[in-house]
Amino acid sequence: TTDLEKSYRVNLNMIGTDGRPQVKNLPTILGEWLEWREGVLKRRLEHRLEKVLARLHVLEGLLTAFLNIEEVIRIIRFEDEPKQVLMETFSLSDRQAEAILELKLRHLQKLEEMKIRGEQEELNAERAALEKRLASRDALRALLAEELEADAEAYGDERRCPVVERSAAQALSASEVVSAENITVVLSQAGWIRAAKGHSVDAGNLSYRAGDALLRTAEGRSNQTLVLLASQGRSYQLPAHSLASARGQGEPVSGRLDLGDNARMVDVLLGETEQRYLLASDAGYGFVARLGELATRQRAGKACLTLPDRAKVLPSCRIRDAEQQLLAVASTAGRLLIFPVADLPELARGKGNKLIGLRDEEKVAGLAVVDPGQALVVTSGKRTLTVKSAEIEGFQGNRGSRGKPLPRGFQRVDALAPAPPRSPSAADPETGA
Repeated sequence: TTDLEKSYRVNLNMIGTDGRPQVKNLPTILGEWLEWREGVLKRRLEHRLEKVLARLHVLEGLLTAFLNIEEVIRIIRFEDEPKQVLMETFSLSDRQAEAILELKLRHLQKLEEMKIRGEQEELNAERAALEKRLASRDALRALLAEELEADAEAYGDERRCPVVERSAAQALSASEVVSAENITVVLSQAGWIRAAKGHSVDAGNLSYRAGDALLRTAEGRSNQTLVLLASQGRSYQLPAHSLASARGQGEPVSGRLDLGDNARMVDVLLGETEQRYLLASDAGYGFVARLGELATRQRAGKACLTLPDRAKVLPSCRIRDAEQQLLAVASTAGRLLIFPVADLPELARGKGNKLIGLRDEEKVAGLAVVDPGQALVVTSGKRTLTVKSAEIEGFQGNRGSRGKPLPRGFQRVDALAPAPPRSPSAADPETGA
């Protein structure tokens, strides 16, 4: 099969020149049609040649009659069977003798002889041309091309449909045919998962099983990629549209995935395949990964984050603009380091690069991604500290460095989070206005 045949494949079941039904592509259909059209043209020329030869045969008999007109008239007047006598006397065929007997008196003038000879010359020239065409297939195809061009000139018009090359048809996935609705995926601490319609869902007040509570939520659409991160550093995928409704308590993730012994869910991610997230461990290493690289169809998931000894997976951070956003990292030693997200590599899997310098038994206490000009909220017990946008520069440093100590009373960090956007009516915390 040539590239041309592949490009113009059509799903047309038809009976071709061999008389058998078959699904044919466009080049095959056109080829068989041209072969049939060539046969029609050849039979038409052969039919015309037979007519020309028959007429020349008659003209030859008529010319014999004109050259012997007196004897022909005598035979017609006095013989009982003039047709048979004419055939024997002048060696004529039955058709020639019949044509002579059908002549009318007004056709016996000298001018008719000249007409016969002129018609003979024209027919002999046509016969020669027909025989030449029929003897050469190239000449026959040339005539076929001329006729097709003439038909196109007389009856053709501009193409009414565009010729567009399309890729091969692909089977649609379930996520492509379901309706795309805004949903909020809710993951509990015990590993139960469900989906609530809409965004801004108060997931903390949903009903949970005894001893269970909210772990993480993710907002997105029902046809987007849903990925779960587990404590052993593996990622798993579930179809978002198939999740149980949030009107109930959901279903256990372990019923649909092979998590392995002692593994538990850490985070839930939902978005487009090109959406980027920061993956990190409390050992102080991390990298940026695309959501599509974390997705997998395997029930056993795929390894994505390599964990050092006794390290734990931290909740991920969504990256909106790696070139503009900053990453804040706090250690259990009460130190805070802020550096550009762009300083981290983008990987599909691995351990990642060092985020902050840790000593002895120190761990990462919290991570947060902040936009330019956005404040950072540090939570320590029941107290919070807002690091204003003007103060963030004081904590900035090189990736992997120790960072700067936080103020007294906030060095035992429980969490970091970007400050929520202020409403236009809210008082300015820096000016008090």
